[in-house]
Parts: sequence; structure tokens; C-alpha cells
Amino acid sequence: MPRTACEDFAVSTGRELMRVSDADRQAAAERLRAAMGEGRLDLLEYDTRLAAAYAAVTYADLEHLFSDLPAHGSPVAAAAPAVVSHPVPAVRTGFAGLPIALKVLWTIWFGAVLINLTVWLLVSLGNGPEYFWPMWMAVPGVALTGVTAAVTAARSHR
Repeated sequence: MPRTACEDFAVSTGRELMRVSDADRQAAAERLRAAMGEGRLDLLEYDTRLAAAYAAVTYADLEHLFSDLPAHGSPVAAAAPAVVSHPVPAVRTGFAGLPIALKVLWTIWFGAVLINLTVWLLVSLGNGPEYFWPMWMAVPGVALTGVTAAVTAARSHR
């Protein structure tokens, strides 16, 4: 039995003819993004549907975008359990792997050695060969080398 025009109007005046809000359009865009992330839409189809979602005026316009997609939040076939991997810390060797305090100490030591060598060289050039007193900078260098070796060994056993 065919419906009358009045019955058609009564059926179609439901939610599908109501105007959508910006929040509804945004929710539709998020749902489309999720569908693309799941691999249900390719980039071109996502872009086309996204433009239509932002241009939608009624709920019917939005519902049409999801007619071939599963309901939002509907369970999909059980996914394989995610493999949790714990990142392995990178092993840094050399100067980059040292603690900040040792980097500062080594930098100060190298600076002091360079200053001492420069002063000795300038004095020796002006007065003739001088006693090589910068060799005494080797004493704190040896001590710093021992501390660095101990710290590196302790860190590698952690």
C-alpha cells in the first residue's frame, strides 16, 4: 500500500532532517580519520568524505558518509595482541657517554693543558729552551683517567 505525501513527510521529519552542529561535523571528521587509520579508506576517499562532512547540513548528509563503514565503536575482529618491546638504551662510548661532571672536568683539564703549553712555548721562544714544566699537568690527567675508567666500568655493570 503506497504512502501518502503526508505520511512521507511524517517519516522524513525525524533526526535525518535536523541540522548538524560544528561539533557533529568534527566528530564525523574524527570518525573518518579513524577509518582511514584502520585502512578502511584510502587518502583520496578520506579527503572527499572529509570535505563532505564539513559541508554537511543535516544528519542525513553525515549518515551517508558512513553507510559502508562499521558503526562507530563497534567491535571488529579481535586484533592480534600488541607486542610490547622495551627500548634498549643506546650504548654511547667515548666522550659522549660520560656523565656531565666528567665532561666538565675533562674540558677544564684540556683547557689548562693548552694554556700551560702555550705559555711554556711563548716563554721558550723568548728566552731559549726552558724546563718543560707543563709535564706536571699529566698528574691530574692520570687521576682523571682513573676516575673515568672506574665510572665507565661501574656504569657498564648496571
